[in-house]
Order: sequence, then structure tokens, then C-alpha cells
Amino acid sequence: QVQLVESGGGLVQPGGSLRLSCAASGTIFSINYMGWYRQAPGKQRELVATITSGGSTNYADSVKGRFTISRDNAKNTVYLQMNNLKPEDTAVYLCNAIIATKPGVYSDYWGQGTQVTVSS
Repeated sequence: QVQLVESGGGLVQPGGSLRLSCAASGTIFSINYMGWYRQAPGKQRELVATITSGGSTNYADSVKGRFTISRDNAKNTVYLQMNNLKPEDTAVYLCNAIIATKPGVYSDYWGQGTQVTVSS
């Protein structure tokens, strides 16, 4: 019914930038929260950034000042601009969204993930 498809990952040198996108498609009545998480090998999944439908944002301390989350409600898309990337940012980045397929019925959806590798 609903799919989240991420794009924009890749290999970048330390100090470089990448922009991730996540587009939601399918039967969508409304999208509440959208966010990005990441998981590095051998580590637990951690929150990177979130944004509400009203535009309020929240960031992990480790990315504050370097990453910016934004969304285009008309396109059902959330973005993550990542600047000054560090090797410790290397991980699979996953998109998450709370989506209603009909009024008042919300479910949690995840994308398949996109690999970000920061290395010289």
C-alpha cells in the first residue's frame, strides 16, 4: 500500500556532502512525522533527525550543525542534507514515516535503506 524509497547515498570523502531523499508513495491520506535513522555494522539503530508535519525538527547531538532535515509535503518527500561528513557517519540510512492511509488510522513505515560511506 505504502512505500518509502530512499536515494542519494554513496561514497564521499571526509568533509564532503550528500543529500538523501525519501519519497512516500501509495495510498496516503496524510503524513505525520518523517525521520531518518541510521545503523552502522555491529551497532544499534539510532535516530538522526525528525520533522513533523508542521516543520518542527529534532536532531541527534552528533549531527547538530552539520545535518539539515526538510520536507516537501506536496511531494510526500523528506530530505537530509549532510555536510562536513565524518567517517563515523558511515552507516545505512533509513527513512521512517508515520502515515495514515485513511483518516485517523496511522501506521509506521520504513524504507529499505541507503548506504552512506565516508572514507578517504
